[in-house]
Amino acid sequence: MMSETYHLKAQAFIRGKQKVALAIPAIIFAYFVYVFFAFDILGLVERARPENGALIMKDMVSYKTHFQRDNRRDEYSTSIEGEAKGEYQQADEPNWISIDGDNAFVDMPNGHTVQFESDKVIITIPDYGVVTALPSNRGIETTLPAGDLPEWIKVSNTRVAINKPDLRVQVAKGKTTVYRYFNGWELFFFDMESAYRGLNFGELTKRVFSGELGAIAHDFWFNRMWRHGDVFWAICETVLMAFLGTIGAAVITLPLAFFAAKNFVRYGIIRQLTRRTFDLIRGIDSLIWTVILARAFGLGPMTGALSILITDVGTFGKLFSEALENADEKQIEGIRSTGANPLLRSRFGVIPQILPVLLSQVLYFLESNTRSATIIGAIVGGGIGLLLTQAMITQKDWEEVTYYIILVLLMVFAMDSFSSWLRGKLIGKRTK
Repeated sequence: MMSETYHLKAQAFIRGKQKVALAIPAIIFAYFVYVFFAFDILGLVERARPENGALIMKDMVSYKTHFQRDNRRDEYSTSIEGEAKGEYQQADEPNWISIDGDNAFVDMPNGHTVQFESDKVIITIPDYGVVTALPSNRGIETTLPAGDLPEWIKVSNTRVAINKPDLRVQVAKGKTTVYRYFNGWELFFFDMESAYRGLNFGELTKRVFSGELGAIAHDFWFNRMWRHGDVFWAICETVLMAFLGTIGAAVITLPLAFFAAKNFVRYGIIRQLTRRTFDLIRGIDSLIWTVILARAFGLGPMTGALSILITDVGTFGKLFSEALENADEKQIEGIRSTGANPLLRSRFGVIPQILPVLLSQVLYFLESNTRSATIIGAIVGGGIGLLLTQAMITQKDWEEVTYYIILVLLMVFAMDSFSSWLRGKLIGKRTK
C-alpha cells in the first residue's frame, strides 16, 4: 500500500515537472511573439535604410570637400565641409577643380564629371549617360537619358539630387553643390590660416628644432575647425562633473548611512525613514534628476555634478549601510572597552573595517559616472557631451563625432587606470 502511494506521488511529481518543462518554453515563445508584434519588427525592417548607415560610417572616417556655385551670382567657392573657416583661396584650389571665368569643370572619381557652362550644369555619369540641369527662378529644367530613373537620382521642379558612392551632386534654384570625399580628417592639426598647413612630419620637426615649437602648438591648440582647446576644457568639465558628484555624494552619505544600519540605530522608525529616503532618491533616474535640476538651477556643468551627486546619494546609502551592518562587532567591543564614546568607536572601530569596501565602491562609481557625465552634459550644456550632441545634430561633420567618441573612450580608459592605481595605493594590491 505504501509503495503504491509513493508510486502515485512520484508520477504526480514527474507530471508536474513535465508541465513546467513545457510551460517555460511556451511562455518564452509567447513573449517573443508579443515582442514581434508590439515592437513592429516587420515595420522596422521595411523602414530600415542600410545605405544611410553606410554613408554615416563613411563620413566618420573621411571628410568631404564642397564645390559650390551661386546660381544667381555665378560665383564659385570651395571649402572643407562647407564651412567658411575651411574655404580655399582661388589660387589654392584643389587640382581636380578648374575654373575659367564663369565656367568650371570638376573631375570626379571613376570617370564622373560635372561641368558648369553658363547657366547649365552638365553631369556625365559612365554607364548611364549625361544629365543636364538648368536652374532658374522658375525652377529646374532637367534633361535625362531615356529609360527608367535610377534610385540614386531624385528629380523635382526645385531640386535635383544624385547620390552615388563616387558622385554626389545637388542642384537647387539658388545654388549647385558638388561633394567629393577623401579619406582622413582634413585640417585636423592646422586650419586654413596656419602657416604650417600641408607640411609633412619631417618639415614640422625641422621647424620645432628651429625654435617654432610655441607657434606650432599655438596653431594646433587654436585650430578653428577642430577646436582642440575647447575640446580639452570640455573633457576637463566632464571629469570634474563626475568627480564632484561622486566624491560629494560619498561625503554626504557616509554619516547618513549609520542611521540606516540596524546595528547602529535602535529605533526602527528612524532606520526605515532613512532607508526609504535613499530608495526614493535612488528610484528616480539620473536623467530625470538632470531635467529637474536644469529647470531649477539653469544649465551648466555644476547642475550636472548635482545630478550625479543626488543620484549617488541614494545608491551609496544602500551600499554603505549594508557595509556597516557587516562590520565585525568584536573590534567595536574592543574600542568600547577602552571607554571610547560612540563617535570614537565609529571612527576607530568601524571606519577602518569598511574603508576598503567603501573606497572600492566609490572608485567604481567614479569610473561609471565619467561615462554618465557625457550624457548628462548633453542635457545641461556642459562638457564633451554638449560638443558631441552638437556635432551629431548638424549631421554633416561625422568625423568630429568620431573624434569626440574616441576622446570619451580614452577618458574612460584613463579613469579606469587611475582608479585602479589609486585603489592599489589606498587599499593595497590583491595577493594571489
